[in-house]
Amino acid sequence: MSLLAPVNKIGSFGTTQANKAVSEKKEPSAFEAIYQSAIGLLEETNRYTHEAEEAQMSYALGLNDNIHDLMIAQSKANISLQYTVAIRNGILDAYKELMQMQF
Repeated sequence: MSLLAPVNKIGSFGTTQANKAVSEKKEPSAFEAIYQSAIGLLEETNRYTHEAEEAQMSYALGLNDNIHDLMIAQSKANISLQYTVAIRNGILDAYKELMQMQF
């Protein structure tokens, strides 16, 4: 909840339900924010992997003779993939721990 929420409610005091639904902007939930962050991480990992593959192909075809660029692209892709897998493992561990809880 933002600090401006009480001010926005005062401004919409006299509006109808239809106008109220249109005028209020829905803030993303915590789950939605985490989900969007995870999707962004996967897209970034995928982009680094494609860049590494393109660098490898251009080096193999002789279009680029700079092996340093190839190694940097491959390192970025590898580190990004390791980070993604580590986050996935952490989420799975947390899920397993939640599933083992007894109420």
